[in-house]
Amino acid sequence: MNSKNAVIVGYDAVSPLGTDMKAQWERALNGQSGVGDLTRFAIADHFPVNIAGQVEDIDTENYPFLSARKLALWPSPIFKYAMLVVHRALEKSGIVITPEISPRVATTFSSAVGGQDAVLNADRRMIAAGKLPPPYTNPNSCINMVGGKISILTNATGPITATVAACATGVTSMIIGAMMLEQGRADVVLCGAVDFALVEPIVAGFATMNGAYQIKPDHPDEPPGEASRPFSIDRRGFVVSEGAGSIIIATREFAEAHGLKYQVEIAGWGMTSDAHHFVAPNLKTVTRCMADAIDNAGLSSHAIAAVNAHAASTKVGDQVEYEALKAVFSGHIPPVTANKSLIGHAMGASSAIESIFAIEGMFNSMVPPTINYTADPELILDCVPEGARKLDQEYVLKNSFGFGGCNACVVFRRVA
Repeated sequence: MNSKNAVIVGYDAVSPLGTDMKAQWERALNGQSGVGDLTRFAIADHFPVNIAGQVEDIDTENYPFLSARKLALWPSPIFKYAMLVVHRALEKSGIVITPEISPRVATTFSSAVGGQDAVLNADRRMIAAGKLPPPYTNPNSCINMVGGKISILTNATGPITATVAACATGVTSMIIGAMMLEQGRADVVLCGAVDFALVEPIVAGFATMNGAYQIKPDHPDEPPGEASRPFSIDRRGFVVSEGAGSIIIATREFAEAHGLKYQVEIAGWGMTSDAHHFVAPNLKTVTRCMADAIDNAGLSSHAIAAVNAHAASTKVGDQVEYEALKAVFSGHIPPVTANKSLIGHAMGASSAIESIFAIEGMFNSMVPPTINYTADPELILDCVPEGARKLDQEYVLKNSFGFGGCNACVVFRRVA
């Protein structure tokens, strides 16, 4: 077995299911939705969206680096939550980034949307009060600044890059990190993604694209928790949400030399570009991405025990993902879970958070349910709709697909 294989030594997440990892996992297994009323901003009568997946605020008392003074110049929540999940993931891993190993610790943690809320607030300030933007407005909006803040926090001085791939950002971050390990450029990589995109223009923009879920005038009382319906016959758009997920990977050689515990590795990956349309998926390249990941792991499709789907709850996207699964698995598709039914769509952070749920499932031999599911006769799938299912999983396929035709799939393997 290759000593350069990327093993997962630590992870942490915040999501609409909570800010504590154990509580989030329990709620996922219980089929609890994290979607509720949108309260991030005042909603005008004409605003098209009124629900979202929101992350509860955290008590920063135990985290001096998140004090009000430290965050004064960094008002966008992406920085607070990115630093939180990386700090906690590193604590769980047991890695202490000393000056000796610092040059061998890389950072690929990124974001799809970045701190656009800081620019919006600065614009409002200029219009309403005639005041110039705060001095750190532009750095807040730079997507690569998320990784920069993380490297400053942790003193990781190895390679750094922003793996911006829209909704596939989280998985892409892990793939680029695994490539750095394989090439001998790093021993440890701080991977993951964060997005807090619940700002008016972004939420409304998804609605005008007919991407985001909207309440129907003739069904104004639909419960928010039932809105995200991946693979369901009555799906009609994704629920915009927010969150952050950090995955720390290392070479097997480094992990064993430093006594780090691990149970899951990145066994294979695939990346393709649709080269087709700015949002509509391309069945051929989506299929190839999944197949490449399985082939890169040295497997046949029969070895995959479960699939953690991208499944955003859109008519076309879910249909194409199903058709690709059918082709890759020759009609014998393993159980498929769609975590966005629970947490909504956290943009670039979604695939990082969902990867963590997949890893938790492998540890615990459990698959979380897909909630709000009503079978679509055109999509013949086992979506685990009855509730959490006991299932041993040596290999799991994680799919993620983003705007611009960015496709990224990874195969996780349980090794202990």
